[in-house]
Amino acid sequence: MKWRRGAGGNVEDRRGRPSARTALPVGGGVVGIVVTLLIVLLGGGGYNVNSPFEQFPAQGQPGTGALENAPDAEEELIDFLSFVVGDLQQFWAADFQKAGRTFERTQLVVFRDGVDTGCGQASSQTGPFYCPLDRKMYLDLGFFRDLASRFNAPGDFAQAYVVAHEMGHHVQTLTGINKQVNEASAEDPDQRNQLSVRMELQADCLAGVWAHSTYERGLLEEGDLEEGLTAAASVGDDRIQAEATGRISPETFTHGTAEQRASWFRKGFDQGDASACDTFSGDL
Repeated sequence: MKWRRGAGGNVEDRRGRPSARTALPVGGGVVGIVVTLLIVLLGGGGYNVNSPFEQFPAQGQPGTGALENAPDAEEELIDFLSFVVGDLQQFWAADFQKAGRTFERTQLVVFRDGVDTGCGQASSQTGPFYCPLDRKMYLDLGFFRDLASRFNAPGDFAQAYVVAHEMGHHVQTLTGINKQVNEASAEDPDQRNQLSVRMELQADCLAGVWAHSTYERGLLEEGDLEEGLTAAASVGDDRIQAEATGRISPETFTHGTAEQRASWFRKGFDQGDASACDTFSGDL
């Protein structure tokens, strides 16, 4: 991905602070929901931490691909993430403005080992996540080594996908979708997992919409889209369960299959329009 320093992305560095040791309880964001606030372009709570990566503890040191071999790789990675966050915020702010709404900027908090959040304390075991109570994104940089080595999803655009997915959850919070999903889950707990899957796939689709804009602006390089698709598929419930237990239990899915995650990311990319991201209607 073509990027530049100094593109102001609002990244807060907490790597030097004492680590938290208590992991957050990760909640899962029905088919019948009427999402009138679904997407900004359509005119358009409870406590829920959105992380499609909580099964992936950050075990290594940060940095993958070209960034790993650069001088002072960790600082280089933070510079890259700052560019991505800044670009995401500019994109969604413009999208909200088209609909006559105001976009509330968020932060990406990078940490090491553990962190205090508005949703409680989290360890690296939680993986990258978004906290709707303080409206911030959180990431232990060491996660990216696991993404590349353990889950075969290397590359800077794979890293960008992770942040874009969490930004999708911020969009869901600002448009009221997160609140609707939590309320529906409370009313019908049996639908909790299915609602969570639909919410996660929508965040994947929103990440794809932003990725489309990077293509239009000439920021994508050869292989970038494939990196994003590979990263999306790598966090599919079926792949994670198969690796962890050797078994696949669809009734316990909370984030969607590898095929679904890559498919919705691709749909957002192909359409380039957030109105295409209605994962709450019809089959997935």
